[in-house]
Amino acid sequence: MNFARVAGSTALLLASLLGVAGSAQALDFKSVGAAPVVLYDAPSEKGRRVALAPRGMPVEVVLTYGEWTKVRDASGDLSWLQSKGLVAKRNLQVSVANAKIRTNPDDAAAVAFTADKGVLLELLDPVASGWAKVRHRDGQTGYVKAAEVWGD
Repeated sequence: MNFARVAGSTALLLASLLGVAGSAQALDFKSVGAAPVVLYDAPSEKGRRVALAPRGMPVEVVLTYGEWTKVRDASGDLSWLQSKGLVAKRNLQVSVANAKIRTNPDDAAAVAFTADKGVLLELLDPVASGWAKVRHRDGQTGYVKAAEVWGD
């Protein structure tokens, strides 16, 4: 047996697997659509119902299996929901008490409005330089620190 060739093949396989794992790091976020959806512990309506996700709630897509999607919520809990209940529109959930949404992406900018923990904000522009442009459901817009929201 040629151990050098086996060792080389093993190293190549390991490098390939690490490359796949590295490329799988991009997070995919979606939001619950216009109607609340039931969260299950398995990809089936026969699974145990664990919660009801309100409309607009952001979720991280972990896996899609047929008509079912495994998601992670802001608290880190994993569950399954029917894929048709998700939309591509991106919402962020405020994760701190009294987040300051500013007129510009700068700590020195004026505060446009504040949002309490749990409030949903529509993502208008992707996070850049640690800030995300958002809109509140009442129409106010501004920039929030990415560290103060979940779902980006």
